[in-house]
Amino acid sequence: MAASEATQEIRYEPDQPCPFPVWGFAGFQGMLLALTPIVTAVTTAALVAEQSEQYLVWAAFAALIICGVATMLQACRIWRIGTAHVLITAGSVSLLVVSVPALSAGGPAMLAGLCLAGAGAQFALSAWLPQMRRVITPVVSGAALILLATSVIPIATHRVAAVPAELPAFSGVVVAVATLAVVAGLGLKLSGGWRLWTPIIGIVAGCAAAAPFGMYDFRLVANSQWVGIPGTWFPDFEAPEINGFLALLPMAVIVMWINGIKNMGDSVVVQRLSRRQPQATDFRLVQGSIYANATGVLLSGAAGSPPTTINSATSGALISLTGVASRRVGLAAGMMLVALAFSPKITAVLLTIPGPVMGAYLLFLMGTYIVEGIQTVWQEGLDRGRGLILGLSLSVGIGLEISSILDGLPGSQWFGFLNNGLTSGTLMAVLMTWFVEAAGGRPKCLEVSLDDSSLATVDAFLQDVAEGNGWDPDAAARLRAAGEESLWSLLHTGLDSAQSERRKLTVVARSKNAKMELEFFSSLEGQNLQDQLALLSDESLEEDEASFRLLRH
Repeated sequence: MAASEATQEIRYEPDQPCPFPVWGFAGFQGMLLALTPIVTAVTTAALVAEQSEQYLVWAAFAALIICGVATMLQACRIWRIGTAHVLITAGSVSLLVVSVPALSAGGPAMLAGLCLAGAGAQFALSAWLPQMRRVITPVVSGAALILLATSVIPIATHRVAAVPAELPAFSGVVVAVATLAVVAGLGLKLSGGWRLWTPIIGIVAGCAAAAPFGMYDFRLVANSQWVGIPGTWFPDFEAPEINGFLALLPMAVIVMWINGIKNMGDSVVVQRLSRRQPQATDFRLVQGSIYANATGVLLSGAAGSPPTTINSATSGALISLTGVASRRVGLAAGMMLVALAFSPKITAVLLTIPGPVMGAYLLFLMGTYIVEGIQTVWQEGLDRGRGLILGLSLSVGIGLEISSILDGLPGSQWFGFLNNGLTSGTLMAVLMTWFVEAAGGRPKCLEVSLDDSSLATVDAFLQDVAEGNGWDPDAAARLRAAGEESLWSLLHTGLDSAQSERRKLTVVARSKNAKMELEFFSSLEGQNLQDQLALLSDESLEEDEASFRLLRH
């Protein structure tokens, strides 16, 4: 309901002309909202990993530029990269599970290597998605999100306790409680797009609570210029220690895959929010969003700074709040982020936010990740099998995160990466899902030309499938009717005869729990079959849309 209400209030769609004052101000709002996750990710990664002040300033400078470039790239459509939609790119606290161990183990060089590998993982995810979607199910994704949150929570509590030695030990807890009280109160009271401002208000309130304790260090601000490049320091990229790199590599790849899958959902949501009338998702643009995001991770690796990602909360709420989905908003926000990077004093002000405030904000975010993980799991329902997969993966992941029980085993140097709870728990969920999929038997496939002559072949194929599964004649007839209508629908999508002759149709029949799952694959340039399926909810019905109404029932 919320999505549909938001789409009705859209004043400017992505490709519609939009006045400069409108998209300029909306872009300014997007830039402001991107600052909080960028600063949180950079400062937390650098300070928890005990990096130098020089690295902190450099990482913030690089992150602002990379987030700006990636946001502009998302607002464009260059070859297969980008979406021509407003997708704000920012830092991600969910990626701290990669940034902190990498910086602690090998500094910027280790982080750079893992970012390059992670970017390759996201490019591969986009290319291999049809093969992976049978294994990366909502249960696997939800379990991974919950485990990711449990991995970051210790980092958040560490930030709460990170106060100068001369201050009272309880000062960090007081500041964190004040921050969480404001964030929780506003989160419960505010509604709609105004919730987007909750973290910013909470951080300001936390900073006010920290001021009496003297937690601010203004040296960085005082020594910074208003305009310029923040120093000439650049990370020293020495080759990372190979064993340490290999130990962190599986975890980095898994996290980047999880992040990429989450970003696919974010891209789908933004597409729906950006239109007045509901349209089917263009998965070519979803793929473009992953390519653009992977490019941002690649740039982060080149700079040795924490990786970036699409900020779905900022993007969707910005569109809902302003009613402006023009892609010029993304271009404006990206240019402003790049310009802000060349104001060292403003950047320094952001970097002096006290650690307990950042820790409290991280606790708030990880709570939302746990809820999102539960909601993701619930998409398909939770039967006995899915419940077992979820429960076992969480217990194994959390257990190995708390205690490194594998260290004493022979040959543990080769599988030390399993001591990471996120890696082991997600791997457990993937393996169990793969086993369930494999135990269901091999699917039956048919490949034919996409033309009228294939109807008899497809009908005979489905008849054999039904008989092979012991279905009665009535059930077999319903299956064959569904196949006939699906093929008819694909044959009437506006293709000329020359195009149809070049099209191949692949039909996959998969038996699952006394049900039959049919998949029809065909490459249709310039057509989106799901757009026509969306017409089912329309009261008007043209003659050539009758088969869709039949399939609906």
